[in-house]
Amino acid sequence: MDLADLYRDVIIDHNRNPRNFRRLSPPCRHAEGLNPLCGDKLQVYLRLDDDDRIEDVSFEGSGCAISVASASLMTEALRGRTKAEAEALFQRIHAMLTGSEQADISAIGKLAALAGVRAYPTRVKCASLCWHTVHSALDEGGIVSTE
Repeated sequence: MDLADLYRDVIIDHNRNPRNFRRLSPPCRHAEGLNPLCGDKLQVYLRLDDDDRIEDVSFEGSGCAISVASASLMTEALRGRTKAEAEALFQRIHAMLTGSEQADISAIGKLAALAGVRAYPTRVKCASLCWHTVHSALDEGGIVSTE
C-alpha cells in the first residue's frame, strides 16, 4: 500500500468511525480548538496519571473529514504516552504536516497517513487543529484558533 492509499483509507475509516469521540468525565485537562475558515470546532479532554502519563484522551465536536480523522488518530496515538512524549509527537506531526519532515511509517504508524494532507495546503490547518488543541490542553488549556 502506498502513502496515497493509506491516506485515503485511514482518513475515511477514522472519519466514519472516530475513535475516542466522547467527553471525559471528569477531565483533568481540557482545551477548545476552532478553525474559523473551515468551521471545525472541537474539544479535547485529557486525564493524566500521577506520572504525567496520558491515562485517557478523547475529543468531541464537528469538522471536516480530515479534522475528525486527525483527532481520532491523535487520541489513539497519545494514550499511554508521557506529557513529554506527547509534546515530542506534536512537534514531529507538525513538521510532517508543514513539509519540513518526511513521514516515517515505521516511527509513527497510521499517523503517517496525515502526510497526504500536504498535497492540499488549505487542509493543513484542518489536520493540525486537534494537535494544537491537545498541546494547549497539556499546557493547562484554553482556546486555540488556526487564524
